[in-house]
Amino acid sequence: MSRRAAAVALAALCGLAAPAAAATHLVVISGLGGDEAFSASFHEWSIRLLDGARAAGVPEANLVYLAEDPARDADRIAGESRKTTIESTLRAVGERAGTEGELWIVIFGHGSVRGADPTVNLPGPDLSAEELAALLDGLPVENVVVVNASSASGDFVRVLSAPGRAIVTATRSAGERHAPMFGGFFSESFAGNQADVDKDRRVSLLEAFEYARAAVTRAFEADQRLPTEHALLDDNGDRTGSTAPEPSAAGDGAVASRLFLAGAEARAAGSPELDELEARKDQLEDRIAELRTRRPSLDEELYLEELESLLLELARTNEAIERLAAPAEKSG
Repeated sequence: MSRRAAAVALAALCGLAAPAAAATHLVVISGLGGDEAFSASFHEWSIRLLDGARAAGVPEANLVYLAEDPARDADRIAGESRKTTIESTLRAVGERAGTEGELWIVIFGHGSVRGADPTVNLPGPDLSAEELAALLDGLPVENVVVVNASSASGDFVRVLSAPGRAIVTATRSAGERHAPMFGGFFSESFAGNQADVDKDRRVSLLEAFEYARAAVTRAFEADQRLPTEHALLDDNGDRTGSTAPEPSAAGDGAVASRLFLAGAEARAAGSPELDELEARKDQLEDRIAELRTRRPSLDEELYLEELESLLLELARTNEAIERLAAPAEKSG
């Protein structure tokens, strides 16, 4: 089975169109800061994420940054992060991405709840989860990633979750209202591929989520404080996020592990040997995902034996990739 065919099969099971060869479009939204310290942090995180996407190969024309004060960085900020501007921007970018593209929406800011509807705080009227969901429903783009790194963002999962969407929130509920750290670490994960655990020279949404989640945990432990934020990821359309996703065909994480900020542009040309190993790695991951979908119909002992064999081969392949990639990283 070709990689694309396998990706299509897995994506069908998880409710997301296959992301292979998709052009990435990234819209970064920096919301209302409330005070200068927060505004400065949200801007810093936004720029770092945009720089990471650019370094990974996302075309400049596919990057849009909206912020509360465009004068803070007139060369980088395309417009004010008002609700009307966000809505018109997402419509335009969604149309441009089309059915084959990927639309990433990353929000840094504060959140609140209006009645039972979670919102993102913006200059002027706030943007609610229901309004964002209705907007996304009307777009032709089928592959959508929404990362809401604002406070009280957890209920965005319940509202936005749907086939074709991967949703990340910085908190697990509207009750977690302290300004979260997750967004800073999430943007950091794409700086220099710090979160590239499998050393394939690109960072998946799942790797970025895990990197930021672990960094938040370490920060609270270092301060000897109980955590006030718990990030969620939902990518199987069941309206329930996971704090610790484990990639499988049925659970959260399988789709996020195959979504990359730079999409088709992400992987730089490597040596023929490295490219061959990476292709082998993709094939093994496809076989593991397919095997997990067949688990209920297999003898458990045979299933575990085959899974162990595939995982060992995948581990050996990853080690080989790391050995070949390490010299290039040092020279870079």
